Amino acid sequence: MRRPVVVRHRVESPHWRGAPLSAVVFSDLHVVAPWSSLSAVARAVARINALGPDIVLVPGDFIADPKLPGRRADPDEIVTQLERLDAPLGVFATLGNHDWADCRVAAESGYRRNSVREALAGSRIRHLENDAARIERDGGDFWLAGVDSIIGEGSLNRTRPKHDLDAALAPVPGDADVVLMAHEPDLWVEERPQAALTVSGHTHGGQIAFGRWRPLTPSRYGSAYAHGRFQRDGRHLVVSGGFGYTAVPIRIGVPPELTWIDLSREET
Repeated sequence: MRRPVVVRHRVESPHWRGAPLSAVVFSDLHVVAPWSSLSAVARAVARINALGPDIVLVPGDFIADPKLPGRRADPDEIVTQLERLDAPLGVFATLGNHDWADCRVAAESGYRRNSVREALAGSRIRHLENDAARIERDGGDFWLAGVDSIIGEGSLNRTRPKHDLDAALAPVPGDADVVLMAHEPDLWVEERPQAALTVSGHTHGGQIAFGRWRPLTPSRYGSAYAHGRFQRDGRHLVVSGGFGYTAVPIRIGVPPELTWIDLSREET
């Protein structure tokens, strides 16, 4: 696997009042050897630790696309590698559409169980399943919310989504600083979450990009929100290019990525 690049975004928002926050987004692992193997994940974990962010966010798609040939890793093995992540404010995760659609345990249980969810439950990584956590720190507490996949059980027309944005934000006071994890960036477009920053993955930046042309982007909005930083009314979306592969083990113009975000108050 190619060595991932570190893509950096500086986000200044009038909806953020606390001290600056640094986060690394480690999205779309799709762990399958030799393309994005456990050893490649281990090297990425070591690199993230060396970068030294305040917090690490893992917004889903641990499981590999079944179209990719290779040796798949068990979710317990993936989570064991991720437990080596070391950030002072913690490591948090949500599930992605492949974690539902390609999970054998989920299919066999009528989607009542999930192998990634169960692996995370026994780990140091906090899984935010339509829920929020208050993050206490010097310089001002904030809330981190996480929503499940809007695609959910593999239905591309979204008849069986797993997300509930209202439930995710229900514990959050109205005047709080908020960061949101949402696997698919379409949620930011459609449901307008009241967060200073939303972080997403899912698109792989189109995985193949020729300039702004990203014809394979899996979104209702084509390549409009495929990769990078977007803002609306001072509320920002950062879409990671992701780490692994979907369908074919090829990336053109969008290398594997670790996404660094510096979030701070907008100076007026």
